[in-house]
Amino acid sequence: MRYSILFIIISFLILLVGCYDRIELEKQSYVIVIGIDKTDKRGVYEFTYKIANPEVGSASVPNTPDEPAAEIVTVQGVDILSATYTANSIVSKRITLDQTKVIVASEELARSEDFMGVIQSTSRSPQIRRDVQLVVTKEKAVEFLNNNDPLVETRPHKYYQFMLTRAIETGIIPEATMHRFFQITEGDADLFLGIYATTENDKKEQHNEGIEDKYKAGEIPQLGGSPTQFMGSAVFKEGQMIDTIDGEETRLVHMLDKTLRMEEYIATIPDPILPEFFVSYNYSQKKEPIINIDYYPNKPTEINVHVKFQAEIIAVPSLIPYTQNLEYRKKLEEEIVKRLEDKTEAFIKKTQTEYRSDPFYWSLNIRKHFKDIKEYEKADWHKNIYPNAKINVTYELDTLEFGKMIDDSDLNEVRD
Repeated sequence: MRYSILFIIISFLILLVGCYDRIELEKQSYVIVIGIDKTDKRGVYEFTYKIANPEVGSASVPNTPDEPAAEIVTVQGVDILSATYTANSIVSKRITLDQTKVIVASEELARSEDFMGVIQSTSRSPQIRRDVQLVVTKEKAVEFLNNNDPLVETRPHKYYQFMLTRAIETGIIPEATMHRFFQITEGDADLFLGIYATTENDKKEQHNEGIEDKYKAGEIPQLGGSPTQFMGSAVFKEGQMIDTIDGEETRLVHMLDKTLRMEEYIATIPDPILPEFFVSYNYSQKKEPIINIDYYPNKPTEINVHVKFQAEIIAVPSLIPYTQNLEYRKKLEEEIVKRLEDKTEAFIKKTQTEYRSDPFYWSLNIRKHFKDIKEYEKADWHKNIYPNAKINVTYELDTLEFGKMIDDSDLNEVRD
């Protein structure tokens, strides 16, 4: 009996040994955002850490109006992990990176040859998760983090979670996880799209077209609210930023890429009957695109893509009776499809001539034509296959709906 009790006690002691390295939550500082900037010295970078204050906004803790929602600390270092230890000489609690949501890199750094080297450490660290989103900012990352001051959602972890999730769902920014970045970059066959953002509202570059997605971050006309804008994408080729595209082009990528998710979005087109007005509709794509690639070693490859979608008309300011007139309705359907095909054709031509690679991840569909990796790499998707391919993208409008109202108001009856 005595030995049995002793055995049980020893067993429990062995189990408790697994908690020897446990660190209490109140002794840790959780980094939500990491910013990276270049310095005057090559190989040395500026790292900015936005650390959340878990007590602010928590229901279990009384209101703390005098406490900030986050603390921002900037230090210099050669990589993220070593700079983290340097930052811990300023921050009282142990800095933890396993809750990091976003890595922010300045456009200056992203366009440099050094970007791949400094970002590589994120793949080595077990602390940083692979679903961290990559954001490229027009200004320096430290300026972006200091200027980003949300008015409604003060908790930084919730702000980035809600902001990025909804923007990705509507297609105006891409899904830009670090896992996807390394996957595409190491595959050496496609373009990676990072999220483009800024807190600098450049009035000189603002457009007044009224089109909801024909903007890049910093170009959206606004009065009031937070100065931070997330719109469009930073285009990366072989681990280095080469260009930016607007929200409309980013949405086209979502439509044609099977690996990206997009629920629905609002689109605007000129009214086919009265072009001075616009028609707004809700675009939804319930099925992924059908992609067929016919590879030919000695002539241009043929890529045929078919996209089936649904549209729901939500606003007709011209009050043209599209629901009652079949001829008008057919013209509206043709205009929606034609505009999508024209925009897609122009964007694909741009990727073939300027980028000489695709952001649609179509290389996944051609690899079955090669017996091994060496043969696939020799064919060269970047320099040979995609730039010279014959590409045809067709859109099929499956259903066109007009919302809850059958018809709009008749101005002749409303106004005497």
